[in-house]
Amino acid sequence: MLKNLACALILTERDAEGETNEPQVKGRIVTTVAKAKEVRPLVEKSITLACKALNHVDTSREHATTAARNSDEWKAWRKSVKWKKWAAAIAPAVASRRRLQQMLGDKTAVTVLLSTVAPRYRDRRGGYTRVLKLAKPRLGDAGPRAILEFVGVRDRVVQRAQKPAFSDESVETTKA
Repeated sequence: MLKNLACALILTERDAEGETNEPQVKGRIVTTVAKAKEVRPLVEKSITLACKALNHVDTSREHATTAARNSDEWKAWRKSVKWKKWAAAIAPAVASRRRLQQMLGDKTAVTVLLSTVAPRYRDRRGGYTRVLKLAKPRLGDAGPRAILEFVGVRDRVVQRAQKPAFSDESVETTKA
């Protein structure tokens, strides 16, 4: 159940063109408070693991080649030392992808996580989700409902009032 909730949250971020079950708001699901609090650590861990995988992919790019597969240049690269360095650099990213596949159980969710969600939170050190309690209970059993959503998309920006700036002339006239 937790895997399904985590995948549902992540899959709301994909571009679902032409699908019948398109989410109302991207990056947000409505569930019970207890389920939201239980699934939150799973989502946080998966995003952290995906961000670490992206760092390994970036370090492996300096040893990668742009040659077409099975071309002469690509075959020469495969036999070179750069390929061994690339393979050593990309191995943790492959292991992270496999671990995410095991944690979430959905290849599409892992792809969406690595392509859209993780780059957004690359510089953030945690706290990728929030749980907002809803006032209206669930119909039927009156269970308390909550929204589980990604942070950073619909954040409120607090604007403080500016201090009034007094010119020097107005200060001199009040002193006299």
